[in-house]
Amino acid sequence: MTFTTKAFMLLAVFCSTHLYADRFKDVEINSVKLHENIYMLSGSGGNMALIVGNNELVLIDSQYAELASKINNKLKDLAQDHLLNTIINTHMHGDHVGGNSALAPKANIVAHENVLKRLAKNDNFPKDGLPTQTFKDKLSLMLANHEIRLEHLADGHTDGDLIVWFEKENIVHLGDLLFEGRFPFIDTQNGGSVKNYIENTRKIIAMINDNTQVIPGHGNLTNKAGVERSLTMMEETLATVQGYKNASMTLEQVIEKGLGEKWASWHWNFITQTRWITTLYNAD
Repeated sequence: MTFTTKAFMLLAVFCSTHLYADRFKDVEINSVKLHENIYMLSGSGGNMALIVGNNELVLIDSQYAELASKINNKLKDLAQDHLLNTIINTHMHGDHVGGNSALAPKANIVAHENVLKRLAKNDNFPKDGLPTQTFKDKLSLMLANHEIRLEHLADGHTDGDLIVWFEKENIVHLGDLLFEGRFPFIDTQNGGSVKNYIENTRKIIAMINDNTQVIPGHGNLTNKAGVERSLTMMEETLATVQGYKNASMTLEQVIEKGLGEKWASWHWNFITQTRWITTLYNAD
């Protein structure tokens, strides 16, 4: 290997590392107050929720490790010197759990048991960011002077999804069981299922009312009507794609035909119309 080749390779590594470090440079952590001492936080990755009380903090999801300093600054703005004692993870994806260790390596981290199983197999995930408390179906907690109920909805987005209920305040964090106004990501490699995702959405609609404040995993704060819109989109696009498939159209033909103008605005950079059609076409 020549000196020039070595130099080029080192430069490429340096540039890629620099670009990776800078990818969150312009990200801001924003907050919306939902109730006394309950906030929705957004930045890059999954939406978070913050609960403040009794000199302690509870954070639902943790975004990326690279954002830890910005998240901590926002926590100080909202809660001064309260300690982050508990993190609740809605599922196992990196944009929801990546900041666990960086934010609070000694915090109690609560998640569904399948989240621990999957993250523990990932050699690149920090061990001090692994869940320390897990459950199977439901778990009720009293944290930061708030009653919190966690409920597992099986095999929708992943096999470790949970929703976080503040029933007294009528607020729910759905994690990635809701992508507000967007085609959802259904991670079939980690236990997700189109059929179960849709069924879980129906269950959620039955649980909430018109006044419920709904925090989605991605997108803007919404309500029951927003969840219903997502259900309608999934039901109608699934029926469309299945109809084409039953008419012996190939996946490529269905992609070329598309879903029509009605659902064009649901396309986004991660789950494009092509990727959503592919997910529906391959659904069980």
